[in-house]
Amino acid sequence: QVQLVESGGGLAQTGASLRLSCSASGRTLSSYAVGWFRQAPGKEREFVAGISSNGIVAGYADSVKGRFAISRGNAENTVLLQMNSLKPEDTAVYYCATKISWGTYYSDTNYRYWGRGTQVTVSS
Repeated sequence: QVQLVESGGGLAQTGASLRLSCSASGRTLSSYAVGWFRQAPGKEREFVAGISSNGIVAGYADSVKGRFAISRGNAENTVLLQMNSLKPEDTAVYYCATKISWGTYYSDTNYRYWGRGTQVTVSS
């Protein structure tokens, strides 16, 4: 069992930056590939970024390429999402999740453990 907790969300203005952190307890997060997803009001949850267990970036959603960066934190049980040049359309609840060993990073059906999410609101 892995418990995930997201932090770092909040209110930001257009063009600002936020850094989200995904922390784990129960098992070492470095053992898992991890994905970040987000869900805006009235919309389906969508993939944002993914990283393999050994720190290789698996990919980004087209909407965040060049603005967001996923990485593993210095602490072995954290995964970070650096979000730069924020836009109002980035407003959503952001979730991290641990990926199962098969399947694409882009589908949320390939993830097993999920955090409860952190709200990111970007004002125009």
